[in-house]
Amino acid sequence: MTHWRYLGSTGVEPSGDYSGGYYRLANGGLAGALETFSALYNPTASLTGMGGRDRVDASETFEHSVQDALDSLPSDLRSRMSNVAIVVADEPPPGQPLLGLYEGVPLTQRGSSYGGVLPDRITIYRGPLERLYGRDRRRLEQEIRRVVLHEVAHHFGISDERLIEIDRY
Repeated sequence: MTHWRYLGSTGVEPSGDYSGGYYRLANGGLAGALETFSALYNPTASLTGMGGRDRVDASETFEHSVQDALDSLPSDLRSRMSNVAIVVADEPPPGQPLLGLYEGVPLTQRGSSYGGVLPDRITIYRGPLERLYGRDRRRLEQEIRRVVLHEVAHHFGISDERLIEIDRY
């Protein structure tokens, strides 16, 4: 049985242009979001000062690392996240070698008729990340951050193909 913990969701409605049935990010549009994610994906970026919490056990440490990654997003980008729940689960579905998963309707595909729907979900899988990177706490935190930002990028409509193009997959 997979256990999961709900970390929260964003309820802020994005401000932007819905013309043509597509959401366009204000202040730089999708290109601005790409540029921001490209800068955030720096694997050597400092993780200090992003939360400053006392870490009690491995489960809480993992969840704090996920929250720290979300907190590292610039406030203007974070405020544009809409109707998305962030969840930490122990394991991905059987047979799926995943570290994280975004399920939902990306902001770029939400039209004027978007409404009354369940929140999108970003799931971060603790088990595979800890097995792969758990021997080095700093590396684990870096990889959690990378996976969280990768899934948030999908929420903003940035595909795996585009992340590969900009060398941020």
